[in-house]
This record gives sequence, C-alpha cells and structure tokens, in this order.
Amino acid sequence: MSSTIEPKLIAGNANLSLAKGIARRMSIHRGRTVGLVDARVERFNDQEIFVEVFENVRGEDMYIIQSTSNPANDNLMELLIMADALRRSSAARITAVIPYFGYARQDRRSKARTPISAKLIANMLVGTGIERVLTMDLHAAQIQGFFDIPVDNLYAAPIFALDIKHQFRPDMSDVMIVSPDVGGVARARELATRINAPLAIVDKRREKPGEVTDMTVIGDVTGKKCIIVDDICDTAGTLCKAAELLIDNGASEVHSYITHGVLSGAAVERITNSVMKSLVITDTIEAPEAVRNAPNIRILPTGPVFAQAILNIWNGTSVSSLFETDTLDPIYEGMFNSH
Repeated sequence: MSSTIEPKLIAGNANLSLAKGIARRMSIHRGRTVGLVDARVERFNDQEIFVEVFENVRGEDMYIIQSTSNPANDNLMELLIMADALRRSSAARITAVIPYFGYARQDRRSKARTPISAKLIANMLVGTGIERVLTMDLHAAQIQGFFDIPVDNLYAAPIFALDIKHQFRPDMSDVMIVSPDVGGVARARELATRINAPLAIVDKRREKPGEVTDMTVIGDVTGKKCIIVDDICDTAGTLCKAAELLIDNGASEVHSYITHGVLSGAAVERITNSVMKSLVITDTIEAPEAVRNAPNIRILPTGPVFAQAILNIWNGTSVSSLFETDTLDPIYEGMFNSH
C-alpha cells in the first residue's frame, strides 16, 4: 500500500482490550498515535446489530479486529456488518483480523448429513468484500484453503517458547512437551523443536464429542515437568484428566500452554482444582473476571505480534518472518521479565 495511506483499525465488541493493545503497540512502532476508528456497534431492541462509522474511511487500508468467540454468532454478524459498512464507505482494502476463528472445529464432515461450517463462514467473509484474513492458530490448517483470498495464520508457539524459556530457566533438561491427542502432534512437535525438548503423547479414545473413554501415555514422563500444548481449551475436562494421567505416570509437575482459552461452563473451577500447576493462555479471547482471577491461569499478550503482522501486511513485507523466535524476541523484549 502507498505510504501516504495509514493503516486504520476498527474494533467490534468481541475483544476491545486486545484491539486497544494492538493500537498501543502500533503507536510505539509508528512513533505516532494509532487509535481505533470512531464507530458505534450496537444492538436494536430485537438484537439486530447496527454499525455506524463516524470517520471518513474512503481509500483507507482498514483492519477489523474481531474474534468470533462466545457469543460466536453475534460476534460473527458484527464482523460481517462492519465489513459491509466499510465496503460501502469506499475503503480501499478490508482485512479481517480474527484472533480466534470460531467454527474452526467444524472443518470437515465428521459423519453423514453434517455441515462443513468453517467453509460456510469463509464464504460469508469473502462475500462481504473482505480481501485478507489474519488469524492465530487455526484449529485445522487446511481452513486457509477454504478462502479464495490470502489468509495469514500466525502461531502462538514462538510466544510460548519465549515464556517457557523464561519460566523454566536455568535448567530445561527435565522439561517435556506433551500433545493431548494424536491429532495435535505436529503442533506439539513444533514447540518441542523450538525449545529442544522431548515429546510425549496422550492417546485418547472418544465415544462421542466431549467424552473421553480411555487415555494412555505414549512416552516416558517419569520425573519430567510436562507441558501440555494445544490450540483450544473448552470445558477443560480432557485437559485436567490428561494432567492427572501424567502425574499418575510419574511426571513431577504439569503445566499447560493453550492458545485459545474458550473456557466454557465449569472450566475455570476444574482448572483451579486440578493437579495442573499452571495454565497459560493468550488473550485472543477476552478473558472474563473469573479467568483473570484464577490463581493458576496466566494470560500472555498477542497484541505485539498482531500489531507487527498488521504493519507487515500494510508495508507489503513478510508475515511468515514472525514465526521465528528471533524475530519475536525484540517485539516482546522485557515483557516476560514481569511474570
């Protein structure tokens, strides 16, 4: 994009604190104030969503920051309606920044006569005039192929690697990365490689969604500080069971690093009462007060990496450079010392 056009941010109601964090970081990088575009996103009495943008956005490079987390349908509709408002206001380019992409778990037909909802959402987003999507840790990487527009999928692994190195120094020899299921092995191996740690797997069998009937550990976890790595923690039932299983198999302590803390139902209570020493999540989903106050839950900021990614997209430079820990180190400089 032309350097005379500034990147402009606009936010829905899903995660305002992250949107403000991204704006703050961009202000630091740019050496000038980057604020959120003045707009109102509100409900009529019948819960219809209404959007009004109070600033001129004609010819501007617009970035809508909106996670499609709970309430997923409301937040998705906000995103679609905001994109329509910007397109009709002659914005030059619209990028949807969706830190948590809802419906991503419906990425294939699990049985007969079921939808592929993630593809439907992709069609809806493209249909509103969105030209690019920026997200983090898609539940299934192939969802990028559901879009006929560029999709930049950022990873939390480099941020987790920085935090783990800080938390478990100086001796990392007894740290072991654990995948909570066979499907997440690639994600866990990626982090294990970054911190030069061994890998174990919890093999689980499900009779139906949300219910695990049998779990076994593949690998020797005796005396290890086990770190469970996954992209989504919903009810936390399986996670807490996996932590118990690891302790029963001789692990000295169990920690978890999960990108998206959906944490629905009694999840926070389960985690608080579990054998896990800590659960580390990111702020891709706005954390309610119960999560912020939980004694063994920590939240890592994603604002710095999203701010840099937005600036890279605006400048036409590489976003994949942000997958490297060396690139993220200066972006997060000093941030982990406060933990």
